[in-house]
Amino acid sequence: MSFPTKSFHRQRLLLSLCLASSLLLPASVLHAQSSSSSNSTPDTAPDTTVSKEAPTKVAPRIAQPEAGGSAITLETSEPLFYLATALNVCGYDTDLANSAPVRLKIRDEINAELADSAEARTSRDALCGYVREHTLGDASLNLAQYISLALYLTPPPELTPTVGETELPPDSTQVVNILPLLRTFAEDVHLNALWIEHRPEYEDLLKRVHDPLTKTVLASNIYLHLPVSSYDGRRFLVLLEPMLAPSTTNARIYSNDYIVVASPAAEPLGAVHMDDIRHIYLHYEIEPLVYSRSSAMERLQPMLKAVQDAPLDYTYKTEIVPLITECLIKAIEDRTMDVGIAKPAKPTAVKQRAEIEQYNAELSTYEHDAEAIRRKAVDLAMRQGWVLTEYFYNQIGQMEKDSVSLKEYMGEMVYGMDVERESHHARQIAFLPSGSRDVLRRAPQQLTGLQLAEEKIYKGDLTGASDIANKVLADPNGDHAQAHYVLARVNLMQRQPGAAFADFQEVLDSSKDPRTLAWSHIYLGRLYDVKDDRKKAVAEYQAALTVRDAQPDTKAAAEKGIKEPFVAPKVAQQAKDEDDDDAPLDPSGKAEKDAYRPPPPH
Repeated sequence: MSFPTKSFHRQRLLLSLCLASSLLLPASVLHAQSSSSSNSTPDTAPDTTVSKEAPTKVAPRIAQPEAGGSAITLETSEPLFYLATALNVCGYDTDLANSAPVRLKIRDEINAELADSAEARTSRDALCGYVREHTLGDASLNLAQYISLALYLTPPPELTPTVGETELPPDSTQVVNILPLLRTFAEDVHLNALWIEHRPEYEDLLKRVHDPLTKTVLASNIYLHLPVSSYDGRRFLVLLEPMLAPSTTNARIYSNDYIVVASPAAEPLGAVHMDDIRHIYLHYEIEPLVYSRSSAMERLQPMLKAVQDAPLDYTYKTEIVPLITECLIKAIEDRTMDVGIAKPAKPTAVKQRAEIEQYNAELSTYEHDAEAIRRKAVDLAMRQGWVLTEYFYNQIGQMEKDSVSLKEYMGEMVYGMDVERESHHARQIAFLPSGSRDVLRRAPQQLTGLQLAEEKIYKGDLTGASDIANKVLADPNGDHAQAHYVLARVNLMQRQPGAAFADFQEVLDSSKDPRTLAWSHIYLGRLYDVKDDRKKAVAEYQAALTVRDAQPDTKAAAEKGIKEPFVAPKVAQQAKDEDDDDAPLDPSGKAEKDAYRPPPPH
């Protein structure tokens, strides 16, 4: 088999899973799936949860797919190979002893090239000097920045970013200037020839991973009673790169692409962390279902207060949809976990009643012990901050009994949740000092400035949030638009609509952030509705839609405002007369969300 030397020739093993599911799934499962359709297309920023709505501007894509390509692929990437090899040359030895043999072979051949070529040694020294200067304290984050860059590179020998620098993943911009050095080094050590020479070994590793990956995908969809999607613009990609450490899995979500970068182990040859891959696949399948109920998520906002002291990333403390999604995935993983004990085998031919009774007793003991192990895992997840894991765990158990799909059951889980009860339960949890390992790892973030102000708003410290925002306004170089946005919401919560109105106007005059602009229009629309100026209110809601920040909660709030006037709830429940026109109003809708109680489940 020959390979072009100047093209990004990805050797794909396309997982034609729509056909595979039709051939492999039993008829009963196919019938259960018949009412489900392909998931809708989400959109997200790098390393964050996806949004259902498509952005007005086409987001940059990695590894551009061919027309009619597969939605789920297992492949390799030559730019990733180049960067991973460069890191190996510059001292990246992590988990070398457990790596597939091809990693050592390539390293040895490069060392031979370096020994024979002074030019190669010179280019290596320049390359490794750059790597040393840009080394991060966290080894996994250090590797992640190069992987992020590799995903947005054109094929060798060009190796140039496929998008502008402002559209690259933020972490990759820290190391983008390695590319000229990498191109020189690759030419001096004939890296493309090595890529071609070792393609058979790469292909063999792809084949070894193909069947376990197919089994994992099919098993996940069978359990959730969901069809395996055909290509609909979203993709789930597993990129295999043996030059990386097999002990770690690197994953991220870019726009409509869900990417897992994994490295095969030496023993057993080709083994990867399939649990990590499955975790990202569950994100791929579940996030569109969660976002399809985004309008119902607002009533779950009180749950965020309960996790402010949990060992979670900032995103999960400030955005309800990512928290809901991760808790649901944790629950599914705990429901389907390998409990480590053997399930008793049912007798194939039973002649005596005693054998049936013995089997039933053994099965009962197994189910009791297995459930205890699973419940222990649920408890751990709760203490790590995933406070709705237990709720979803119980709901998924009911879904199993009813033999319905997750898509069909999602609405009942969301709308049927007693938010007050679950919030109270979450507040009783003694959180652990550190959280769980997240394969979708984000850089640890020390909150400062306006991010800290946002957190203070969620915790109810309005004075602290105002102080921070005012300090930012006093700084000539501060983000004045976002500071006004903080102050506007604080003023709303403190029932000062006039001051809030002025701050929102300042935001509209100075902000360039689509989400901030859209929600400023929505809040202004609500303020106009409260003042009975319906014409201006509708104009603000329509303006929010034209901003198109691509988040489903924005679209839902704006469309609801256009459909019907916003009615601000009275926040002083102790008011003696509910018809008192002087009762304080809450255009933020916070009191309405906090006071909402779901109807009893049917």
